[in-house]
Amino acid sequence: MITPVSQSAQPSSSDSSGVEFGRSTDGMPVARVGYLFFAMVPARDGQSFLASAWRITRPLSDLKRDDFYSHPGTVENEAAFRERMVEQAEHCHELRALARQSVRMNCSTPWGASQGATIYADGIVSHTTAGHGGFKLSAARNVAVHHPMLRADGGWYEEDAAWAIVALTFPDLFTRYERKCADKTVRDTWPDAWEAIHGRSLLPGESHEKDRKAFAQVHAGDWIVISALRSDHHPGMTEVIATIGGKRDGRAEERRFLIPSDDYAVGRFGFVIDGTKYAAYDGPSSFAGWRGRAA
Repeated sequence: MITPVSQSAQPSSSDSSGVEFGRSTDGMPVARVGYLFFAMVPARDGQSFLASAWRITRPLSDLKRDDFYSHPGTVENEAAFRERMVEQAEHCHELRALARQSVRMNCSTPWGASQGATIYADGIVSHTTAGHGGFKLSAARNVAVHHPMLRADGGWYEEDAAWAIVALTFPDLFTRYERKCADKTVRDTWPDAWEAIHGRSLLPGESHEKDRKAFAQVHAGDWIVISALRSDHHPGMTEVIATIGGKRDGRAEERRFLIPSDDYAVGRFGFVIDGTKYAAYDGPSSFAGWRGRAA
């Protein structure tokens, strides 16, 4: 949680990494890395997220929340914010050394016509389009993606997750920060492939997808909430709809429950109904789709 400062301006300072740190006019920790600006923005429940902007001409002490618009992730505390900024500075320094080449290419991609391309190396090109983007590996480069679970037959790797496969295969073409993000992406998305490559099992908390599968296995027979809203008929309660295993295929049996709103805290993979605390509810509903149904 961020504690606002009483002064509207505080002097900024730079450390050996080249990052300039300071406080915004509304008390947020802020930093400048080259022409990029970052802020640690407070959110609900004491959480904070990272926000960014670029090419601002004012001093850090004159910045405010409205100057920041991009949200590239969360940040745990101010120490983590400062660590992330040093990492960002290292990333920018390494990017300059890589000397990637921006070009125009008249070609089609699985996501539309290429509107810009970045050559990482011969046969390794990143394309951007109007709505998406990703990497294209030549046939010779694609052979280097050794794990069959990760290799795309056509050599196209989209930018949301599959880009990490390219970084994993050609680490020398990416910064240390990019390699770190790529490793996490592969762990979260393709845990079986990651384990085969590294020769060890991922522990609980190390892979989103592996944890999701474990959760689904443990709670395959439990009622899991698929929809929720504050009850119009019972103040302080949240009305929920749940299915066995949290299935959303439209064929699963649905039941409603009333949960005290203070108890309703959704975990990583959903809220599991505790049958010893909450009974099925057949009263008036706040869900439009349930209104008028016979109890």
